[in-house]
Amino acid sequence: MDASPTLRNKKDLIENFVDSVSIDGAIDEEWQAFIAAKRKAELETIIRDENLRADEARAFVKTAFRDGTLRTSGTAITKVLPPTSRFSHTGGHGEKKQRVVAKLSAFFERFFGLSSELGLG
Repeated sequence: MDASPTLRNKKDLIENFVDSVSIDGAIDEEWQAFIAAKRKAELETIIRDENLRADEARAFVKTAFRDGTLRTSGTAITKVLPPTSRFSHTGGHGEKKQRVVAKLSAFFERFFGLSSELGLG
């Protein structure tokens, strides 16, 4: 896994799954359930940490997985962001958007292609 750039950010997921899998279980079903639970938990953490609009964030990510790409320009990403003053001295809209885009991009890259189900509902 360390030799594959596409698997490096997924290594802990794979190792945790291998540690948790039962010998007599249906591996594919267990994998789908494991990834769905991890994906949901990590998305909820991002939503909470960044104070995002929860329903909009879930819909945005679900669309990204469906389309196979995370669209970070346009109005869709701004619907996810909480209201901020664009004129705030303490860092406003631009900084928040960059931080959220970075977190959602890392999340998307980490989970894209690991499961056939969206598991975000």
